[in-house]
Amino acid sequence: MGDRIRKWIAVLLAGSILAMIQLVPAGGAVFVRENIENKEILGEKETSLQQTLHARAWVLMDADSGRILAGKDADTAYPMASTTKILTCILALEQGNPDDWVEVSEKAASMPDVQLNMRAGERYRLSDLLYSLMLESHNDSAVAVAEHIGGSVEGFAEKMNRKAREIGCKNVCFVTPNGLDVADEDGNEHSASAADMARIMRYCAFQSPCRETFLEITRTASRTIQDESGNRSFYLANHNALLSQCAEVLSGKTGFTGKAGYCYVAALKKEGKAFTVALLGCGWPPHKTYKWADMRKLDQYAFDTYNWYDIFDREKTFPEVEVRRGVKGTTALTLNLPSEKQMFLMLLRADEKPDIRYEYPTELEAPVHEGQEVGQASYYINDEQVAAYPIYAAETVEKIDYGWCLRRCISYFETEFRSIWQIPAATTFSYGTFGSKSAYP
Repeated sequence: MGDRIRKWIAVLLAGSILAMIQLVPAGGAVFVRENIENKEILGEKETSLQQTLHARAWVLMDADSGRILAGKDADTAYPMASTTKILTCILALEQGNPDDWVEVSEKAASMPDVQLNMRAGERYRLSDLLYSLMLESHNDSAVAVAEHIGGSVEGFAEKMNRKAREIGCKNVCFVTPNGLDVADEDGNEHSASAADMARIMRYCAFQSPCRETFLEITRTASRTIQDESGNRSFYLANHNALLSQCAEVLSGKTGFTGKAGYCYVAALKKEGKAFTVALLGCGWPPHKTYKWADMRKLDQYAFDTYNWYDIFDREKTFPEVEVRRGVKGTTALTLNLPSEKQMFLMLLRADEKPDIRYEYPTELEAPVHEGQEVGQASYYINDEQVAAYPIYAAETVEKIDYGWCLRRCISYFETEFRSIWQIPAATTFSYGTFGSKSAYP
């Protein structure tokens, strides 16, 4: 009689569990969004810079993150003159062999000043032409390099535009390797934005696999080069005046054309802080020194104003999340970061604060797996996303389905079977054809 009652109880239990599955409504995840918002504040010093700098477009960029810290008309494309040659140089370093002999074409020899005055048919080491390019800004050297690497000026321009897009540039049109005021066959003028020139300098000085060679070339004070025959030699002097005046200046390139005005791009590093600067249209003759005055102001502003701050939110906790159709009603959420990784350093002004946006569910549909990505914590500075961390489920929650119910019933019957037949707990059961278990006393 007792055995029969136990069997009826088991059947009723299984039926109840199966019925529960039908009673649990289905549904998708419902998300909550939390914002720890801080509005942008324009620093007083930046406001002053906007009013006092001569450049018609300029950018100060954090070289570590690529974030634009300050600027004016940063995304408008303007002629940028010989600052173009930083991209010509880095492409030649990455795609050429510095020991190659470069033959000078008629086209290269015909370039206007400033020029090395090479003659058609002469041959020069590629490495020597890069010193000519970056120290004296020779236009004929730029074309000789471009033809050697790209097969033609047009082919090299395609490489320049492709590389610029890879770097992240958005408003560029490279037509020449030297920066002269020309347009392509569609009438698009050779131009780039101040933001993009700062990005290119960031790549050249801090990111390229050839960055050390780039810095070695651009930091050289002077050099003497010869053609292959040894009959002609040339003395080259660096025209980047700030290299000898400001220790923090790692690299720089000047430029001037009638349309571009005086231009300058530079890389700076000091006290663990690194910046790039781009100045476009920084005056016209006779105001050749405006670019140096603007550069010194931005140099001082950058190192005086920006410092490292840890903006990681260590105090954040997440509520338990309901798990629908789950064998357990809730699960915890976690960023799953060890304490040593709970740090995010940013170069900020003292008055800048992060806008932290949390997006995570209030409900999840079972099954949920430990380590399953369910949301995101995003960090913004002035509406620009600077970091993102996934939010994970902290534990596994199985789904209440027929398979789960069947396993529960089998477990119950196994317990009852052992009790009725007094089978020792150490006895092993074997699976039958349909996944059931069997044992014999």
